[in-house]
Amino acid sequence: MAIYAIWNNKGGVGKSYLTFQLASEYALQHPNKKVLVVDLCPQANSSSMLLGGMDSGERHLNDIHGQQPRLTISGYIDDRIRSPYVPTNSGASYITQVSRYNNRVPDNVYLVVGDEKLELQSSQVSRATNPGPNDAWRIVHLWITDLIVDIKRSWNEEDCCVFIDCNPSFSIYTELALTAAERLLIPFSADGSSKRAIKAVLSLVYGQRRQVGDMQSEFYLESNRYNMSLPEIYMYIGNRLTQMNNSSASAFKTVVNEISEEIYSVWQSSNTPFCIHPFGANRPTNKKTFKSMFQFEVNDANTASVVSGSLGIPISVLTAGSKQVAGVTITVNQSQLDRQVPNLKELVQYIE
Repeated sequence: MAIYAIWNNKGGVGKSYLTFQLASEYALQHPNKKVLVVDLCPQANSSSMLLGGMDSGERHLNDIHGQQPRLTISGYIDDRIRSPYVPTNSGASYITQVSRYNNRVPDNVYLVVGDEKLELQSSQVSRATNPGPNDAWRIVHLWITDLIVDIKRSWNEEDCCVFIDCNPSFSIYTELALTAAERLLIPFSADGSSKRAIKAVLSLVYGQRRQVGDMQSEFYLESNRYNMSLPEIYMYIGNRLTQMNNSSASAFKTVVNEISEEIYSVWQSSNTPFCIHPFGANRPTNKKTFKSMFQFEVNDANTASVVSGSLGIPISVLTAGSKQVAGVTITVNQSQLDRQVPNLKELVQYIE
């Protein structure tokens, strides 16, 4: 089992869209393997897409949020707030088989549904870390780890793959997600703010100092204090970049290269953990082999990307032609699908 967090300290980089596509495509490529999505973003965008998109997905979300018990990530967090230091072993009660609501998604995709109530719970979660027992911080930060362990136990320890969609802000529930993750996927867009956000990821999670004497995050310091593992950087992904001649268009290429240089310099000079990819790949020995392993670019499918997310249809299943989105007829061109689908299928082949 591999557990991936999809996170960047910046909104608008398409992390929820990427979570939706990765989970769906991974499930298509591995039909005998369960795929779990844990939606830890209060906006619940990946849940909305998985459950059917802008119209039916939102209706399904509202229905699920209105049920008692509340079978969402917030329902589970409520359990843990009531019993902060003793595992509740209740995680398996909070999974939803996505195909019950959206038959465009494979039967082997399961979801812990996202919930805006996370924002209201965050202060209670933070308070549980202190005061409490001496290791309260460690115990609370393992809540999502416990959730995944509960679910895997209910699946009789079957091999599975887990994707955690994180909120951009470095909130307490983002910290819990990163503690649970083994590997980190960092989506970025080709702009200056993405470069700053990448630096923030390296600082907040791995203690990288931008300036001599800079403070390090409590998350980094406490993780080290309790000898808790941090997720290893698995890949940084230029998401839905405008493409030209099979690579990022020249207007974006400079920023992409600068982000690449930033992460490569960390690889060269620090102990920040990187995950050498499986499948017999060799450890990178220079910039070219480093980029080959850790950098990937997902082409922009333009209208097709919007339609895919809006209708909750994985893009590799989406067909060309006229589609109805919120009562408006939109045409998906095959050329748009051809830009992203092969790209996405290749990316998933790197996911273990």
